[in-house]
Amino acid sequence: MPIFTPIPQHEFVAAIHILAAKLVEDTAWKPDYIIGIGRGGLVPAVFLSHAIGLPTLSVDYSSQVKDFADEPLVKLAKRTRDGERLLFLDDINDSGRTITHLRGALAAAGAVEGSVRFAMLIDNVSSAERIEYSARVIDRAVTKDWFVFPWEAVAPAAAIAEDAAEVPERIA
Repeated sequence: MPIFTPIPQHEFVAAIHILAAKLVEDTAWKPDYIIGIGRGGLVPAVFLSHAIGLPTLSVDYSSQVKDFADEPLVKLAKRTRDGERLLFLDDINDSGRTITHLRGALAAAGAVEGSVRFAMLIDNVSSAERIEYSARVIDRAVTKDWFVFPWEAVAPAAAIAEDAAEVPERIA
C-alpha cells in the first residue's frame, strides 16, 4: 500500500522561494523563459514566474499529444539557436524519463548545448537524469512516498492512487 504524503500549500510556496533564490544566486546563467512541463510543472512554473519576474511557456509531455509536446520543443530549440536560455520546471524528477525525453527531443531539434536547464521541486538522487536546481532532494531507494502536490489534492483519491500505481517500483 503506497504512502501518500501531501505537500501543503505553504511548503509548495517555500519550495518556489528556494528555487527562486538558487536562480538569483546563479549569476553565471540566467533563463529567458520558464517552461512548465505539463502536467505537474505547470502550476510551479507560474508561481516561479511571478517570484522571479520571467515569462512562462509550457510543453505538455504528460498527455502524449504530439502537437502539444514535440512540436513546441522544436520551436523552443530554435529559440536557443537565437540565443535564448530556457529553464524547464517540473514537480519531481522521479525516474528521469521525462527529462531524458525532453533533452533528447531538444537535442534532435538542434537546441544549443548549455542553453537548457532543469529545475524540480523534488529531485531523486537515484534518477537516471541529473538536474541543475531543486528545492528538495530525496532518494527513491529509501523514500517510497507518493507526493501529492496541492494541485493534485483536488483529484479523487482513486485517481491519485491510479497515478501512483503507474510505476509501482517508485512506491514499492
